[in-house]
Parts: sequence; structure tokens; C-alpha cells
Amino acid sequence: MSDPSAYDAQIFAARLVPHRSLSPGNFRILLIVFCACCFFSSLPFVILGAWPVAGFMGLDIALFYFAFRASYRQARAYEDVRVTPLELSLAKVSAGGARREWRFFPAFVRLEKNECEEFGVQRLDLVSRGRRVEVAGFLGPEAKADLARGLTRALNEARRGPRRE
Repeated sequence: MSDPSAYDAQIFAARLVPHRSLSPGNFRILLIVFCACCFFSSLPFVILGAWPVAGFMGLDIALFYFAFRASYRQARAYEDVRVTPLELSLAKVSAGGARREWRFFPAFVRLEKNECEEFGVQRLDLVSRGRRVEVAGFLGPEAKADLARGLTRALNEARRGPRRE
């Protein structure tokens, strides 16, 4: 008789998050440097009497700040992928906190890669019984390729069934 906990054993688990190359601390430094550059470049215009230039530089700073703020807000999105011998689950959580979940039986799932020779893996889809769900859409080609290797390995292991010890 097989062990029931073997069916719940986690084969693969990953939390996928969008990459941000600039940490919040480094963003503060960049913002300070940007503000200083705008201030010193608008100073001659203010001295010459063209003070509206300073207002437009302030607008540049505000746009710069809000663009980065929106980028960091989008970085709160993530995806959870989990594979057990009986289930592949995918949960996508948006930046606003909205959660969508998909559950598949691993024996019927195939991972489709849309790969470009020049640019690498462009898209990963989980396909099962007519349903298609994109996974890791916000990752770069190399990260998608790594995920595809790990997920393919996990799906193959799940198809073999639970381990007997």
C-alpha cells in the first residue's frame, strides 16, 4: 500500500516575480541626483528671467518620480507554480492583489515554448485539454528558459507517479 503523503509531496515550487534592476534605496539616490541636475540646469534660466523653465524641470521630476512609482507598484505582482504527483497549480496575483488560480492534472499538461532563435524563449504556455495559460509572462528569455527546464523536469517526474521508499 502506498503512502498517502507521497501524493502530496511537492516536486517543484517557484514564486515568480518581475525583475527590477533598481532597488528602492538606489532609486532614492537616483532621484536626488536627478533633482540636483534639474535644479542646477534650471538655475541659469531663472537668473536670466526665464523662470517658467524651472516649472517645467519640476514637472520632469514629478513625471520621473511617478513613472518609477508605477513601475514599483507593478513589481508587486507574482505567480506561484507548484507541482505534486497529482496536481500542477498556478496562481497569478496582480499588483492590485487580484488572484486567479488554475489547477491541472500533470499527466495531461504540456509546456509549450515559443522560442526565437535570436532572442530565446519568448512565451511559455501550460496547455491541457483545450485550456491554455501563459506562465511567467513578465520574465526575460533566460529566466523563462530556466523555468521551462525545471518545470519540464517536474512534470516528467509527476507523470512517473509518487516515489516509493
